[in-house]
Amino acid sequence: MISTFPRVQRWSYYQGFWYFPMFLEGLMSAQDHFIPQSTDIFITSCPKTGTTWLKALTFAICTRSFLSGSSASSLLTKMPHDCVPLLEYDFAQNPIKRDRAVPLVSTHVPYSSLPKSVVSSCCKMIYICRDAKDAFVSLWHFIADLQRSKNIEPLSLEEAFELFCSGISSYGPYWDHVLGYWRASLEFPEKILFLTYEEMKKDTASHVKKLAEFMGCSFTLEEEEEGEVQKIISLCSFENLSNLAVSKNGKHRADDSSFAMKNSVFFRKGEIGDWANNLTAEMGARLDDIMEQKLKGSGLKLPR
Repeated sequence: MISTFPRVQRWSYYQGFWYFPMFLEGLMSAQDHFIPQSTDIFITSCPKTGTTWLKALTFAICTRSFLSGSSASSLLTKMPHDCVPLLEYDFAQNPIKRDRAVPLVSTHVPYSSLPKSVVSSCCKMIYICRDAKDAFVSLWHFIADLQRSKNIEPLSLEEAFELFCSGISSYGPYWDHVLGYWRASLEFPEKILFLTYEEMKKDTASHVKKLAEFMGCSFTLEEEEEGEVQKIISLCSFENLSNLAVSKNGKHRADDSSFAMKNSVFFRKGEIGDWANNLTAEMGARLDDIMEQKLKGSGLKLPR
């Protein structure tokens, strides 16, 4: 069926968004078969918008009590992406392969295409997004690195930028992905927490406490006095995670030859505003204009 869908480069078009076929197959399977647990918390995002960091933070927060400190060792020896399964890949490959004690599930699937079993449930969702320019640059580097590792010539930055501006990118159009979760968060604020990478970087401590409260595992006064919030921030920092041996030398999905990748590709810079080192001022202004037009009237203004 997927082979009959509209296609550009390696992306297939389905329900208004663009996907690599392997993830689209997993999404379609999840739409038909995935049954969430009532306690599940979905970590949602468009790719390369702060997903790795958010997975690490939420995993460390929600496991800190019943794992009695072993959550730290898990993140020291496993990638955040190996701690939090991906709906459209891991559950499609092996639906029963999950740690029932950890309620986290991640996905890049747009809100409008989530399985009805998820949307109609009482499950909570945490969404993160960032300035479109930084999201594009990070995504381009990530895909280009993966393709070079498999001896595939990647699209040039300029080609990929033109496609991105026309809405064609992994799980794009980017603006529609963001708007879907933004509007849902306004309609269901008790179920969906909408975050931006820039605001989280600006005041990480208050966001960690907000995450814990939203997830139903607030920090106690004793924990705050003992510096538990800062311990989690330090554990999950870009500087710490990117310098771990597992991040430098390990492989993600090593048992899948078609999808295995070095963990290091998930850690490039983690900076705000790095787009300026990759795009011209004219390209930046063009994407800003597109985002402003697309978000107009929604009440949402992303950092830029």
